[in-house]
Amino acid sequence: MRIELLHIDDCPNTAEALERLELALAALGRQDVPVILREVKTAVDTAGTGFAGSPTITADGADIFPDAAPASDLACRIYRTPDGLAGVPTLDQLTEALARHGL
Repeated sequence: MRIELLHIDDCPNTAEALERLELALAALGRQDVPVILREVKTAVDTAGTGFAGSPTITADGADIFPDAAPASDLACRIYRTPDGLAGVPTLDQLTEALARHGL
């Protein structure tokens, strides 16, 4: 399983997304799965990645939150959470999404 965190330069949510993603993997007992940080620098870099704004988390190239449309704009992403809109999904949302993808 290849987990990537796609982000743009200076994204204010990258560090928190990485932290929550690693906690979600640990909760699933999958600390052995590395998270690959992949910086998206140009619109061309988004081709074939599933990028839907920064940060986007993919499992084997598929967005684990597929409700957002792929985007070539280098912009921030907004997630729907139980507490409203946020720049990163909650730990529970991440854990559930990863579990749905076979982790």
